[in-house]
Formats: sequence, C-alpha cells, structure tokens
Amino acid sequence: MIKTDKQEKLDKMENVKLEPREVFECFSLVNKVPRPSKKEEKMIDFLKDFGEKLGLETKVDEVGNVIIRKPATKGFEDCATTIIQSHMDMVCEKNSNVEFDFMNDAIQTEIDGEWMRAKGTTLGADDGIGVAMELALLKDNTIEHGPIECVFTRDEETGLTGAQGMKSGFMSGKYLLNLDSEDEGQIFVSCAGGARTEVTFRFKHEPAPEGYFFFNVCVKGLTGGHSGDDINKKRANANKLLVRFLYNEMKKYDLRISDIQSGGLHNAIPREGWAVCAVPAKYKENIRVDFNVYASEVEEEYSHTEKTMKFLLESAEPADVIEKSVADKMIIAFQAVHNGVFAMSQDLDWLVETSSNLASIHKVGDSVVINSSQRSSVGSARKNMSDTFAAPFELAGAEVNIGEGYPGWKMNPDSKILKITQEAYRRLFGKDCKVLAIHAGLECGLFSEKYPELDMVSFGPTLRGVHSPDEKLLIPTVKMVWDLLLEILRNIPKA
Repeated sequence: MIKTDKQEKLDKMENVKLEPREVFECFSLVNKVPRPSKKEEKMIDFLKDFGEKLGLETKVDEVGNVIIRKPATKGFEDCATTIIQSHMDMVCEKNSNVEFDFMNDAIQTEIDGEWMRAKGTTLGADDGIGVAMELALLKDNTIEHGPIECVFTRDEETGLTGAQGMKSGFMSGKYLLNLDSEDEGQIFVSCAGGARTEVTFRFKHEPAPEGYFFFNVCVKGLTGGHSGDDINKKRANANKLLVRFLYNEMKKYDLRISDIQSGGLHNAIPREGWAVCAVPAKYKENIRVDFNVYASEVEEEYSHTEKTMKFLLESAEPADVIEKSVADKMIIAFQAVHNGVFAMSQDLDWLVETSSNLASIHKVGDSVVINSSQRSSVGSARKNMSDTFAAPFELAGAEVNIGEGYPGWKMNPDSKILKITQEAYRRLFGKDCKVLAIHAGLECGLFSEKYPELDMVSFGPTLRGVHSPDEKLLIPTVKMVWDLLLEILRNIPKA
C-alpha cells in the first residue's frame, strides 16, 4: 500500500512519545482552532463548548475571557480555590514563501527529534500548550485537586485586552498558576511592564523622477524572536538594518523612497523587510557596490547570531515617490531612534531593566506607519523609554501616539504558592528550580492591580523561537511541567 504524506506523518508521530498524551491531544485540538490576537471568536466558542459539554460551570465575560470552574475531587473539598491561567491567542507569523491563512487554516505540526514545530509558521505553543494543560485538567476526573478555576484570557499578545478588561470578581481563587513562561525549571515571580508607541508620517506623492534608477533592497532570513525575552540576545533588527543602508546612501546621493514594508507585530523582533528606492541613473553601479560592501560588513557584525541572513538588491519599475522633505526626515529619525537594550537592572546584573523594539514600518496610502514596544520593570523608566523613542520622530514632524501600557508584576517576598512550587519541584526532580524575573509582559501585572491579594507564580515548558516561524516546543519538558502542576494542586493549603 502506498502511504500518503498525511499517513506517513501520522506514523512518524506514533513513533514519538508525546507524553502526557492527554495534554498533546488537547494541544492538537487547540491548534485546529484559528486564534489570531483580537480575532479569537472561534476559540472563545470552542472553549465555551468544551466546558459546557463536560457539565462544568462556564462563563464568558464582556471582553471575551472564558472561565471554567471545576469542583474539588474527593478529599480536597476544603482546599483554597486555585486559578490556572493561560491566554488563548497566538502570534501569527509565517515565512514569506509560505501560503497560510491564520483565520481559517489549522496549524500543521511536525516532530524534529525532541522538538515539536510548525511548518513555516508560528507553532502556537505560546500559549496554546498552557491552554492544552488546562483542558486536560478539566477532562480528567482522576486528578486530585481542590476547587479550580481555569481561566483563558484573550488578546494577550497585542494589547493584554483580556486582562485589561477583566472586572474584579470574575476570578475568585486565592492562588494563581500562570502557564505562560518558556523555560522548564524556571519559576517566574516578577515581570516587566510595557507600552506600545505608534508613529505616523503623512506625505504627498510625487511623480517618479525621470532618469532615475529604481531598485528594491531587501533583508531577510533573520532570527527574530520575542521583543522582550530575546531583546538582549544580540539579534539583528531587520528595520534598523534596512534603514541603516538607506541613511548611508541618502548622504551620498539624491535618494528617493517609493515604498517601504518591513517588520510585523509589535512584540516580535522583525526578521525581514524591503524598500523600493531610486537614485540618479549614473549612480546605478555605485549603489550595487555600496550594497555589497554593506552586506558583507553587516554579515560579519552578526556572524554569531544571524547564520541565515540574506541581502538582495534588484531593479524595480519606476513609481511615485514620497515627497523628499518627509522621506529624508523619516530616514534620519529611523537612524537615530534607539532599538534594543537601554538599561540593565540595578538589582540583578543578568536582568534587562529597560528596552525598546522598532517593530514595523509600513507605507499605507499617503502615510508611513511605525509600530514599536517599550518595556521596563520600572514604571518611570518605561515612560522615559517611550519618550526617548518618540523624540526623534517628533523632531521629524511625525504624529506620535504612546499607549497607556500595562503594569509590571512586583515580586511577593512572602508568597506561599512560590514555596509550595519550590518544594513540589524538589520532590519531583531532586533539585531546586530557579526563581526569576522576566523582561517580558505577563498578565500577572494586571491581575495584581485588580486582585491585590492574589498569590501568583508563572512557569511552563521550554519554548524557543517564540513569535517567529522558528518557534518550537521541547517535548519532554511538557510532562515535567504537567507533573509539577499536578503536584502543586495536590498540596494547595486549606482555605
């Protein structure tokens, strides 16, 4: 019998131990449901139906957060209520050569040794694997636990909309286990706050200048990653690399900009971008020489972190251009604006305190729109970072809008759930877990404002390449985190 590609894939997966099976079965269900940030309606319906079919109390609040309550198992009725929380949305990134509709298509997973990844797209394990653990917990009536509330928040990735809009009283638990962290063996007790900044340049189009050589310059194949957790890993930013070349050429020639499309989501380090430009035709070969020198220099700069970086330059058709006075100021502002780590923590040498990510640059009609995010574990420092990012664009005459942002999560030195988690980890694995803060946004910061008495920790299995098509999940760590979750639930104190 000739096997189809689908059958061969299934056979391959059967040979890989996807343990715990109930969690991976639920993860498969989750990845069949489209769930882009701000477009989670199908996922909300799925979760609501899931809880109701199990006969469990299921509610959806005004903003679309879902809560499913499960009573205690026998012998654990007097335990305090515990909240297990994940976000339902996912970052939707794909490679440019991949055809995929995140609004309708199911994520296609594959096994690579001990890792699970997707075919050319983000995997959705951030935070689909956390959602899967909650669903498995709700399905299995053999697990020992006190009263639990499984909470699924919407739009964590692009605005923390679910956590922002959640009203006090929606959750009633005393302890909260957030399943949105990305390194097994690490327990997080603090996170950075952040805000988005949007910049808009408005301009008039001018006809394509006669006697000019039009060309498309492109950078692609960068590593990318999470704009918080990966910001200190010396990865290149496609937007900064692209405009760096344009800035250098602008100083030599009468450079005109026709189009620019670079980067993606505000919380992802941009991996690729391109621009259509023009210079007087007599400088055509100069541009090619400059570009080759530039590409060689940048490849050397990032030789340790960007192994697949590619630079391309090719001829383009003449087209209208952005008025020069705006384009020049815009390129100068791009060159001047800070990107990456701004300051390290004064308390913890290894922790990034403040950073900024120049996330995307897109020409749309008569505007160029820039999106970015700024993060800090110190509120005043985050505000200063946003202002620092805004200043070059304000000088250049652009419109700047700094979002309200979200708060950080301050460590509770008297946390009972942390102690329970540490002891559970030691019993299971014979070693201590690491207790850390993270330079990324977690919903725990917002929960701490609405529920100041809530005692929280965050943990999860090992993920790499999150917020990029390189995202992958280390399969053995899923069972370790699952075992830890169940051990914590068995040891929740009495109410």
